[in-house]
Amino acid sequence: MLDWIISIFHAAVSTGRDVLPIIAILLGFQFFIIRKKVPNFRKIIIGFIYVLLGLTLFLVGLEQALFPLGETMATQLSNPEFLGSGDDPSLLSWDDYYWVYIFAAAIGFSTTVAEPSLIAVAIKAQDISGGKISAWGLRASVALGVAIGVSLGAFRIVTGTPLPTYIMIGYIVVIIQTFFAAKTIIPLAYDSGGVTTSTVTVPVVAALGLGLASTVPGRSPLLDGFGLIAFASVFPIMSVLAYALLAELLAKRAKAKTDASSSRREE
Repeated sequence: MLDWIISIFHAAVSTGRDVLPIIAILLGFQFFIIRKKVPNFRKIIIGFIYVLLGLTLFLVGLEQALFPLGETMATQLSNPEFLGSGDDPSLLSWDDYYWVYIFAAAIGFSTTVAEPSLIAVAIKAQDISGGKISAWGLRASVALGVAIGVSLGAFRIVTGTPLPTYIMIGYIVVIIQTFFAAKTIIPLAYDSGGVTTSTVTVPVVAALGLGLASTVPGRSPLLDGFGLIAFASVFPIMSVLAYALLAELLAKRAKAKTDASSSRREE
């Protein structure tokens, strides 16, 4: 019990130290640059207290539950005994780790759907676009991109292939998609890569990579354990652009069918 209280206290101090510069900058600009009183000051102070308490409890939860659980799951799923090779991991090939790829995709999708920053951006995008951009459609497309990216990143760790190759090819695909996507969706798609790598996704995905690299023979946690976050950043951009292109294509087809039916009626 005492250790738990101490961990919460340290997390609260650390969170307060991290949040303090944000408060100082906001209040500094408000009082010294804009030179006006802060509207709803009491409500804002209460909100900051909620932020401090929420982040503190969330960080403690990550440290005691999500991070070790993600690492443990990766270690168990890549254990030679679980994969059916007994005590000899050299008998395993990349396709024997299929449960790892499935788990990576599932955890990537679920953590992204629950990402608070993505939820906030999706709701704002839906409000500003007047409903043209669906909040759930955006969240689902981003989560699908993260699922594919994290699963492919797990495959990279298992096979030991170089990380830069995947990232370079990914960005080449993004650049090609950018030329064909609507201008209104491009900034949102690029922002989607950033909002996914936030409070929920990063700890779990990082723990997955480190646990996997610690278990797969010939892999180094330092060299191979990191890099999954890069996959979780690139592939959502690709999936959102693909979602926008598909939606635009379906809209054009629907419009063409409507025009064709109306022209037939006129005849």
